[in-house]
Amino acid sequence: MRKSRAALIALAVLAAGVTPPAHAAARPSITVEQGRTQPVFSYADAVREHVYVESSLDSDSDGKLDRVRVDIIRPRESGPGLRVPVIIDESPYYDNSGRGNEAERKVYDDAGNVTKFPLYYDNYFVPRGYAVLHVDMIGTTRSDGCPDVGGRADVMGGKAVIDWLNGRATAYRADGTAAVADWTTGKAGMIGKSYDGTLANAVAATGVKGLETIVPISAISSWYRYQRSNGVVYNYDYMSWLGNYVDTDPPAKCAATWSRLDAEDGDDTGNYNPFWAERDYIAGSMADVSKVRASVFVVHTVNDLNVMPDNFSAWWKALAQRNVPRKIWVGQYQHVDPFDFEGRRDIWVDTLHRWFDRWLLGVENGIMREPRADVQTSLDRWITQRDWPAPLSLKIPFRPAADGSFGLVPARKGQKATFTDLRQSEDEMVADVGTVKPGRVAFTTGALPLDLRMSGTPVVDLRVALDAPTANLTALLVDFGEDSRIDWRRGQGISTVAEESCHGESTASDDACYRKVVTNRATRPLEIVARGWIDAQNRGSLSAPSPMTPGTYARIAWETLPQDYVFKKGHRLALVIAGTDATYSDETATGANVTVDLAASKVLVPLTLSTLSARDVPQDAARWRGPALVDLPEPENLFY
Repeated sequence: MRKSRAALIALAVLAAGVTPPAHAAARPSITVEQGRTQPVFSYADAVREHVYVESSLDSDSDGKLDRVRVDIIRPRESGPGLRVPVIIDESPYYDNSGRGNEAERKVYDDAGNVTKFPLYYDNYFVPRGYAVLHVDMIGTTRSDGCPDVGGRADVMGGKAVIDWLNGRATAYRADGTAAVADWTTGKAGMIGKSYDGTLANAVAATGVKGLETIVPISAISSWYRYQRSNGVVYNYDYMSWLGNYVDTDPPAKCAATWSRLDAEDGDDTGNYNPFWAERDYIAGSMADVSKVRASVFVVHTVNDLNVMPDNFSAWWKALAQRNVPRKIWVGQYQHVDPFDFEGRRDIWVDTLHRWFDRWLLGVENGIMREPRADVQTSLDRWITQRDWPAPLSLKIPFRPAADGSFGLVPARKGQKATFTDLRQSEDEMVADVGTVKPGRVAFTTGALPLDLRMSGTPVVDLRVALDAPTANLTALLVDFGEDSRIDWRRGQGISTVAEESCHGESTASDDACYRKVVTNRATRPLEIVARGWIDAQNRGSLSAPSPMTPGTYARIAWETLPQDYVFKKGHRLALVIAGTDATYSDETATGANVTVDLAASKVLVPLTLSTLSARDVPQDAARWRGPALVDLPEPENLFY
């Protein structure tokens, strides 16, 4: 009877076309296991949309505030009931050079939404409960305005996006209706390589609330350091060239901006002026490191001669002085993303994952209790240490002598060396160091009795006289010794292979797979380890030059670029002092004759004792003229 009655009810339900109620499926929520968020959200079903955030500036003078294009991908479940944190890559390169080793660009559907986001951030992090925003920098791709090349318009555009996420700025959809970010916690992180990472530094240095962390990769902290070294100009009219390159609008639109950049950059002097102060994020007029609220994960390479590595070392030092929570990776390649450090891709993605989980979601995963620095010290070796530079490194004074030696013993009083400020390449400067040449002087140690690791920034300290008001000076520290090295001059140190690795989820339009890389290697007889340049008249000030009095000696001291490098036992360490560097500068040589007082000159080289022990010191080290690091004297400037 009961069975018949149940059957009749079932038939009645089917006849009426009604489905019995079912328990609603549980909505996914951000899930953490083993200190990491888990991929519980669908990448294929994610919301893909775009908005235009209103900036506070009108950089193209069209009478309207600039609007910044923001392309968004976020979990479909995100909204007022599930607010998610945000990862931002703001870039000027989305429709010109593209992003990443495979030069990916944005791809749009008929509604104007992005179906393919460059890089893997979206594929990996959206399934784990993050929104990912790819922002077109002011004046580029689909944003309004004119690029300001690191200046106020660039920076305020990125800041406006953070403000919008936190309800402090206005955004509009394509139809003109207001867009509200009711799907986010307001906690944001910025990441990116080169210009993208530079924007992260800049926005963080405004002190904007809501920016919780940044990951600047090969990024600029001071545009002066990017295009100058102590008064020496790397490239003339570069800022207007770069602005024009990233702006794909008709040339006339921003012509006035390019003219302004050329007029204000001070190429004729190479001096630091208000133009560069506006673009200085360490101690600038618009943004500075004292305002930074965000934690900072710095990644840079010591052979990056695009964004010179003093951009990261000066930024890192300033962050440390203010106890900003921080982490660092230091590699040996050229201008390369850590995703493309051979053998480190999985480690990088996992480290980045835990970093964002810690700072955007508050996951206590221990990342801040780990060693602060990962450092590549040679071709195939990475180490971790509690900070960078190596905490136990000492500035050891190496001194040039008239016989061409380079060691711990000062030259005798009255010993001098002379050369002429000629324009020549680095290869010419370091060739045949035992031969006298008119455009340089060179000094070398004997064979090193043990491995020596340099970690940090050497300081060149010379007493010099000129027969003219100024000269361009170049100092090179060179490792002489046949060895297999990273060939960072070829392909920036990497070659792309066919095999791929995948990080995240894919769709037919946007896969998470990228080709692997291998390190380019070369056996070479030498490596230029550290480089430094100065215009002699800027020896006391970058903004107020002081010409030399011909025939009168003056102290000229400056930092080279930083480095982390192991000089191997049996190699020789050399110092080359020369004039104008044709490899990295557009400067014209002055032709001045330069006299160096050797007895009053030295180079302070940061060497670490942390890898040395008593058994490493050779028995005859005390007789060796070079830096054996046994029974060292303690000059007053040892910790300079």
